[in-house]
Formats: sequence, C-alpha cells, structure tokens
Amino acid sequence: MLTAKKVRLWYRIHKWTSLICTVFLLMSCLTGLPLVFSHEIFDLSHPHVEDDDPSERMPEYASLDSIVAQGKLKYPGEKVFSLGYDDDDRLNVYLGMTPAWNARPDERHTLVFAAHSGRYIGELHLKHDFLFTMLRLHEEIYAGLPGELFLGCMALLFVVALVSGAVVYGPFMRKLDFGTVRKDRVAQVKWFDLHNLLGIVTLAWALVVGVTGAMNTLVLPLFALWSSHDLPQTLAAYKNVPLPTHLSSADAAIQTAKAALPNMEVASLIFPNNVYGSPRHYVIWAHGKTPVTGRLFDAVLIDADTGKLTIVKGLPWYLRALEVSRPLHFGDYGGMPLKIIWALFDLVLITVLFSGLYLWVSHRRAPIENALDKFVELEEPSAAILPSGMEAR
Repeated sequence: MLTAKKVRLWYRIHKWTSLICTVFLLMSCLTGLPLVFSHEIFDLSHPHVEDDDPSERMPEYASLDSIVAQGKLKYPGEKVFSLGYDDDDRLNVYLGMTPAWNARPDERHTLVFAAHSGRYIGELHLKHDFLFTMLRLHEEIYAGLPGELFLGCMALLFVVALVSGAVVYGPFMRKLDFGTVRKDRVAQVKWFDLHNLLGIVTLAWALVVGVTGAMNTLVLPLFALWSSHDLPQTLAAYKNVPLPTHLSSADAAIQTAKAALPNMEVASLIFPNNVYGSPRHYVIWAHGKTPVTGRLFDAVLIDADTGKLTIVKGLPWYLRALEVSRPLHFGDYGGMPLKIIWALFDLVLITVLFSGLYLWVSHRRAPIENALDKFVELEEPSAAILPSGMEAR
C-alpha cells in the first residue's frame, strides 16, 4: 500500500514533469491534429496536383527516364535527387531536383507528373505550405536535429507524467465511483475530477503516442547510423570502384527491383549521391501491399553504371521499430475511422493539458500536497481536495 510520503513524491513527479512539457506538448497536439488528416488536406490544398485526364489514361506507367529528361530541361543546372509515387492512388510521380546534395529541403524542387501519360502537371511549393509548416513544428520546431532531440526529451517527460499520474489516481479517487464529476462543487473540484477522468481514460492511447513520438525524434540519428555504419559494410566491396560516368536506365532499375521483390511495391528511387544512400547505386525503396506491411520498407541497391542488382537489404531492427512507430503515432494506417478516433483522442488530451494548467494556477497559493495524507488515510476526498476553507469560498 502506498504511504502518504510515497504518494506525495509521485504527485510531485507528476506535477513537475507535466509542467515542464505541457507547453511543448500542447504545440505537438495542435500541430499533430491536421497531420492526422495530411492526405486529405494535401488533396484540398494542392488543386494543381490532379489525376490523369481519363482520355489520356493508359494501362502502363509512363517512362521514368522521360520524366527525368523533362526535369533536367526545366532545371538544367540542378541534380536529379529522387523519383517517387503517390502513397495511395499512384496517379502522380514526384521528381525531386536539388541544387546540391546537401541542400535544405526548402531549397529543393518537387515536380509533379501524371504517372500514366508522363504529362508535366506543376511544381509543389513546400516552403510556405501549411502541412510542411505543421510537420516542421511538430517534428523539430524549426530547429533541426537539436529541436527533434529536445522534443524527444519532452515526450519522455510526458511518459513519466502519465505513469506518475496513474500511480496517484487511485489514492485521489478511492472514495468516488469511476467517472464521477462533482458538478455541484466549486470550479476547481469539477476540473479536478474531469482532469482525472479524461487522463485515465486516454492513458493507454497517450502512452502509445508519447513513446512512439519519442522514438520518431531519433529518425535522423538512426538513419545516419545506418548510412554511416551498416550501409558502408554492405558496400565495402565497392569502396575502390570508380564512380559511374553515366547512369543506366531508371526504368530498368525499377523493373530489376520489382523482380527482386515480387510481393512488394516500389515507392521511390534515390539517385546516386555522396550524402544519402550510395554514390554508386540507385537506392530503391519498396513496401508491402497491405495497410500494415505498407509501412514496412526494404531497400534494393542497383548498380547505377551496369544496372545490375547489387543487394536486397532488409533494414536493421532499430529502423524497423521506427517504421512501426510512425503509423502508431499518427494513426494513419486504418483509414478514416481510425483517423477520426486519433483526432478525438488528441482533442481530449488537449483538454487534459489545459485542465492541468488551470488546476496548477488555481492551487498555487494552497498546495495540494498538504492534503495528500488525508487521501491515503481514506478521508473524504471532497474535504481533502482543497485546503480548509477554500471550498466554502
């Protein structure tokens, strides 16, 4: 059984971890809400990205080599960085162009082509895009890797706040039926009951979102580890091989990858470069065809000079864990019903955070720790919630 001293300690842990991370957690909740519906918002906010004209629709996809050629004509001084398909309908092809391999994302160009006809549709301007802004705020508050790691620490504090809150929930609510909100009491009591109720109802979901959020902040360091440690070991045999003087067909590389992974679907192709992937190979990413396996990727390396298959490389366990954590964090793997559930939970968590701030402000002059002994001793909770005399006021 918890003693008054232990309950007081857990309560202080809950209070201070919550206070430290609340502002950043509110920002994450507010920016995460539109990201749950990112595909739908993208379709509404980019009307120039359209499907093929049905009269132009053909059973086969257009040549990727011809799409690359069009991109080079539009930006002759830039390098071709990547090719990728739509996540869902695969009706558009996105061609990434960059002035330098280490250029920032907002310095690159993303050209959109109709997947079947190869027709140029337009260019995505992500620099001032609403979803791009929300994503950067949510992931790294416009501070790059330090911002990501900082938000990861806030996510860990949030997890500690959840666990400590669950520990003190029992002593606080021992004399009340589950779900009780005493509406006939003063505002602090009502918000106290509501805070406890919503917090315990959303506990499991919040733990999942908090843990996966902390994991997602490690994307850059872990991919850098894979690129600098695991991948060089895989490509050790090519260490002294000269860089290709010309690139083989991207279409042929895609077909080779499909043959190597017949049960998977090609998602994107990264061109040879000395920053991401390999300076010698096309790195082709493919994923499964079901809602679950669609979040699990494998890499295929194709020699960019000869067009021959070099290796089919599964990702290490730590990147697999990241792949699984991302859909769990955003709830975007179960269609619109799951997205709506995730959004509702997000709104409830925002209410929990605001109610926690309200309770802290309202109790600053009368610390609730003074009443914790009475909770543990099974005194009437209504008398212990606020110090003597405050309830009468």
